[in-house]
Amino acid sequence: MNTELETKAGAERGEAFPGKSGKAPVSTPYFLIDEERLRKNLEILKKVQEDTGCRILLAQKAFSTFFAYPLIREYLAGSTASGLYEARLGREEFGGETHVFSPAYREDEFEELLSYADHLVFNSPSQLRKYGERARAAGKSVGLRVNPECSTQEGHAIYDPCAPGSRLGTTAENFDESLLPLLDGLHFHTLCEQNSDALEQTAAAFEEKFGKYLGNMKWLNLGGGHHITRDDYDVERLERIISHFRDTYGLTVYLEPGEAVVLNAGFLVSTVLETVKNGIDIAILDTSAACHMPDVLEMPYRPPVSDSGLPGEKAFTFRLAGPTCLAGDVIGDYSFDTPLEAGSQVVFEDMALYTMVKTNTFNGMALPSIVWRGLDKRETLIKKFGYEDFKGRLG
Repeated sequence: MNTELETKAGAERGEAFPGKSGKAPVSTPYFLIDEERLRKNLEILKKVQEDTGCRILLAQKAFSTFFAYPLIREYLAGSTASGLYEARLGREEFGGETHVFSPAYREDEFEELLSYADHLVFNSPSQLRKYGERARAAGKSVGLRVNPECSTQEGHAIYDPCAPGSRLGTTAENFDESLLPLLDGLHFHTLCEQNSDALEQTAAAFEEKFGKYLGNMKWLNLGGGHHITRDDYDVERLERIISHFRDTYGLTVYLEPGEAVVLNAGFLVSTVLETVKNGIDIAILDTSAACHMPDVLEMPYRPPVSDSGLPGEKAFTFRLAGPTCLAGDVIGDYSFDTPLEAGSQVVFEDMALYTMVKTNTFNGMALPSIVWRGLDKRETLIKKFGYEDFKGRLG
């Protein structure tokens, strides 16, 4: 990766880096989105659409950097939203179809939401009963999220909509058949970073419980969590599943991946500020797990780092940690061929998904800048954040 990004002081959105001009380099940390890698993912998704006739939507909850929307909409049919602001962003910046799901809608937002959304998916019979007629009267397509009660995840209950006691989706026991005349489609979303075998298992459970209703539906949304663009993903199995529902019930099938759209298409570039030792060598970075990649702590997971290995695999092992006051602001233990020191650069990989949408300013931490690398390898500063972004949230 090119680490010699340079820009004029005070660069504005969309200004290209002029190269070696003697100006100060962009300060770390910053996110870097790579167009070539993004297009590779989009080509895979486009082919699934062409092969099956399904419609694939960008799940904005995973990636909302709308600078990239003009490119993504060349390939995908629209976007999905979890509430009012994402729906507005999708309508204004992405176009195409705008789908919305929320566990519970707010009365004071619903009328505005109707102006942005094409599809509204409700979480429960009571929500459908409360808002479904209004959505229908506004010309919207109406759906209900169902819970197939088929858990395929191991060790990540926080991301399992089929976990016992889940609030997400209507179970077969709670399905109200009297509301069927309000429905155009059904929706289920149960996966997280999984292959199509998990979808196949879930689809079978869904069909067993809810298949009797599909003959009256126009569409079926298979949700997100499909890692379609991962190297080992079984795309042929996915296409068979889609084709089954299309051909058996005459449905339009939707998918709404988030991670798969930008998988491996982004980086987070950081700098070592200091190294300390306490039983292990520790490198304190200018980027924070708590502030800049909170999924590291929430899931938890160990993000890939360029030119690194597992602890002990290479000559020098370091614990990578953030600069905040949180004792647990630790990214993980990695090994390197040469020792890290103040000024060393550390590059985290696969950092486009669930990062920029989740960043925060705890401890007054600055938000990372966002940089775009085009097909010509020219790099453009999309957004630079400052003190006002911190202060403006608080009063």
